[in-house]
Amino acid sequence: MNKQHLLPIVAAGLALLSPAAIAQDGRIDVSSGGDTAWMLACCSMGLLTLPGLALFYAGRVRSRNALSPIIQCAAIFALCSLLWFMVGYTLGFGEVGKGWIGNGNAWMLVSLGNLRDGTSVPESVFALFQMIFACLAPAFLAGAWAERARFGWTLAFAGAWSIVVYAPVAHWISGSGWLARGVGTLDWSGGIAVHVTAGVSALALAIMLGRRRGVAPGQVAPHGSLITVAGASLLWIGWLSLAGGSALTANDDAGAAIISMHVACAASALTWMLLERIARGKPSATGFAIGINAGIAAVSPAAGYISPGGAAVFGLAGAIACWCAMQFMRRRLKIDDALGVFAVHGVGGVLGALLLAPFLSPLLGGVGYGEGMNPIAQLVAQGVGVAVVAAWSLIASVIIALMASLAFPMRVSESAERTGLDASSHGEQAWHFD
Repeated sequence: MNKQHLLPIVAAGLALLSPAAIAQDGRIDVSSGGDTAWMLACCSMGLLTLPGLALFYAGRVRSRNALSPIIQCAAIFALCSLLWFMVGYTLGFGEVGKGWIGNGNAWMLVSLGNLRDGTSVPESVFALFQMIFACLAPAFLAGAWAERARFGWTLAFAGAWSIVVYAPVAHWISGSGWLARGVGTLDWSGGIAVHVTAGVSALALAIMLGRRRGVAPGQVAPHGSLITVAGASLLWIGWLSLAGGSALTANDDAGAAIISMHVACAASALTWMLLERIARGKPSATGFAIGINAGIAAVSPAAGYISPGGAAVFGLAGAIACWCAMQFMRRRLKIDDALGVFAVHGVGGVLGALLLAPFLSPLLGGVGYGEGMNPIAQLVAQGVGVAVVAAWSLIASVIIALMASLAFPMRVSESAERTGLDASSHGEQAWHFD
């Protein structure tokens, strides 16, 4: 039989091989269409947190500075997105070696697997989802230096911080690094990796920058409460997606995490308003918005591990702890963390990480402890994780801030600060009155 007679037979044989049969080749990883669609939806909704954060900050500063946090958050988001895909992802979620930093197998995303290990979603989708956390963490810091930091310095600091601080911490905890594997530290959706790192770094930066000129901490009345509440609402919605997407699959875990996040935010927002009513006689819209963020920070470490009842406790405790921390920072320590990043995100994240230990218990509706773990062992694991991350964030932030100041002064001039950053740094204003 010659080759011309063999061709029709070979063609017929190939035609009999269905796509399903080809996909069964063990060398080919096949993603789940449902899980992939779920993760892409969570990415799209999760991105709402970034404009939400910008608006949340913009409404809480004086009108002559209202555009500056929006521009800063937007620029940080753009810069850190590029850095994440170029180098951040491989450092945070590259192949695990000794557990300190990811291997360089995914520089510029050049070598991604069909699936992320341990999931049924493409690694490209996983990288996109993790990018949101990597951009949010440095963007939170804009609340600490609000109304006085130089724009060039903020970008230089935020870009370096996302690589030096956030990426390694993400690897230690979420990327199967040494804290997750060796210590047993748990963090569902960025409670430690995002909120604790940002909160502790914010404290260091607020001290280094000093207080705003002519302003006593806590005495700046928000000029745009409507904008603040709108931004907090977007943060609330967006973080529901981040909590659900952290399950990395469309299943009951995702639904439970969304419920817990929602319950905690609701409980925290109402508790914050109650505290204002007791302390000041009137609840405020801004207080409601800040309470939402306190709930997000407190329950982020635990959303997928606890019951809705436990989430309500997280929200209640988070609001009380963050409220007290904010009053202590402003009235006793006189530290001008302008928008309370440490008090809300730092304190809330630490509290939530530690509360997770007892609330993992099935007796309290939790999912239970891992092999060889119990409430005490888990509390130690959470404490070690928080302490290590806080120390790394503090030391690295001080060094990065000083290095960035070699290229750009940290703070604007006195005249620029009095004029307002909108006009002095960006040449435009949202409002022409104060």
